[in-house]
Amino acid sequence: MDKKKPYLAVILIQAIYAGMFLLSKAAFNGGMNNFVFIFYRQAAATVFLAPVSLFFEWKNAPPLTFVTFCKTFMLSLCGITFSLDLYGVALIYTSATLAAATTNTLPVITFFLAVLLRMEVLKLKSIPGLAKLVGIVICMGGAVTLAFYQGPQFTLFCHHHIFGPHTTPQSQAHISSGKTWIKGCFLMIISNTFWGLWLVLQAIVMKSYPSKLLFTTLQCFLSSIQSFVIAIALARDPHEWMLGWNVRLIAVAYCGIVVTGVSFYLQAWVIEKKGPVFLAMSTPLTLIFTMITSVFLLCEIITLGRVLGGVLLIGGLYSVLWGKSKEQKLEEKSCVPIDHQVDKVCLGVKVVTTKAPPSSPLFV
Repeated sequence: MDKKKPYLAVILIQAIYAGMFLLSKAAFNGGMNNFVFIFYRQAAATVFLAPVSLFFEWKNAPPLTFVTFCKTFMLSLCGITFSLDLYGVALIYTSATLAAATTNTLPVITFFLAVLLRMEVLKLKSIPGLAKLVGIVICMGGAVTLAFYQGPQFTLFCHHHIFGPHTTPQSQAHISSGKTWIKGCFLMIISNTFWGLWLVLQAIVMKSYPSKLLFTTLQCFLSSIQSFVIAIALARDPHEWMLGWNVRLIAVAYCGIVVTGVSFYLQAWVIEKKGPVFLAMSTPLTLIFTMITSVFLLCEIITLGRVLGGVLLIGGLYSVLWGKSKEQKLEEKSCVPIDHQVDKVCLGVKVVTTKAPPSSPLFV
C-alpha cells in the first residue's frame, strides 16, 4: 500500500486542479468579476496559511531584509498577481478544458526560460537535448492549434448545467467570437509564462530566505494587497464584491484552502518521495479529468481542434521530460565515489540544475 500512495496522491492532486478550473469557470459564468475572485482567493489562502506557517517556522525563520522584501514583492506582483489576473480573463474568454490543456506548457515554458537565464543547459548535439528542443516546438504547435483551429464539434449529452445557467450574456458573447477565443488562448500562455518566470526566479530569492512556508505566506499576503488594488480600480460596483451562499463562495474557499493548502502539501510530499519529474508526468491527468467533467457539468463544447491541441501539448511535455530524465541519468552515471566515501566527484561534467516546476500554473 505504501508503494501506491504516491500514485494515489498525484491522482488526487490533478483532481484538485481539475476542480479548480471547473469551479473558477462556473463562478465567472455566474457573473463573478475575475479580479475580485483573485483577491478573495489570495486572501483566503493567506488566512489559511498564516497561522500554519507562524506555528511551524516562525521561531527558526531568518531575518527578512528590505532587499529580500522588495524582491518578494516584485516576485508576487509578476508571478502571482499578474499571472492569476491574466488567467482569470483568459478563462472567461475560453473554457476550463483549455485552461487545463495549457497547464501542460508550464514545465516546457519554465525549462525554456531557465535556458535563456543560463540555469539549464540545452545540448543540441545529444539525443536528450534534441528531444527537449522537439518538445518545445511541439508544445508551440499545440498552443497554435488550440488558438486557431476549431474543427468539428463532438455532440455529447448535457441536459442540465449543475451550477445554474450555462452562460451569462457576456460570456456567451465571448464564446461566440473567434477573436476573443484566440485572445484568451494567448492570455493563458502569457499567464503561464509569468508563472514559469516566477518558478525560475524564486529559487534565487529563496537563497536569502529559505523558510518555504513563510515565504509562500508572505507572497500570498503581498499578492492579496496587489490584487485588491487592481480589483478596487476595475470593479467599483459593490454587487460584484458580494459572495453569498453560492458557487462564488465555494470557488473562493476551494481555491484558497484546498488548492493552496492541501495540494501544496501533497506536491511537496510527492516530490520528496518520487521526484519532480514523476509529479510533472501526471499533469495530463488534469486535462482528462477537466475535459470529461466540464462536458457533463458545465455543458462545454469539445471540438477536434481542442483535442488535437491537447494531445500535442502532452506530447511536447513528455518529450521535454524524457530528455531531462535521460540527461539526469547520464549525469548520475558520470559521478563516481572516491575511496568508498560518501562524497562523489563528477568527471568532466558541468551540472546546471534548477528545481522542476509544480504541475500547475496556479500552485499558490
